[in-house]
Amino acid sequence: MNFVSHFVFSFCLISSSIAFADSPVLPTRMSKAEIAGSIFSSKELLIEEHENEKGPYVTEDVERFLSSDKHFDSGMFRSGANRYVINEPYGVDEFMYFLKGGVTLTSSNGEVMEIRAGDAVTIPKEWTGIWETEGYTKIYVIYSADKEIE
Repeated sequence: MNFVSHFVFSFCLISSSIAFADSPVLPTRMSKAEIAGSIFSSKELLIEEHENEKGPYVTEDVERFLSSDKHFDSGMFRSGANRYVINEPYGVDEFMYFLKGGVTLTSSNGEVMEIRAGDAVTIPKEWTGIWETEGYTKIYVIYSADKEIE
């Protein structure tokens, strides 16, 4: 079983334990075809246009699971080129597995981490620094004990 298949299977097991108590407990799945990109033709697709110092870019997000308490979230996300300086703590704990593209994370202490397709990274909620990318597609899992995820 490759990393992505193992990750998706593990996620399904975790998801099922967090589901509503009075509804059927069912795993949440991302198929191989969806992971390859078909998920972005889903009716749940959220497209947003943004602009920052690199100019305009588009993000696409398909939330596949949101826990009943709204503190645990997962899905697939893709973004065009962008750069953000994150001066306030990131705010959530996020695990990301990059399928395409990547990001350069420059922590506030100056440490630089290059994340590319096939790499996984976890960003703690306290992280600050610079997020820079020429574009990427990722599977994400977000957890926030402090606040509901929107």
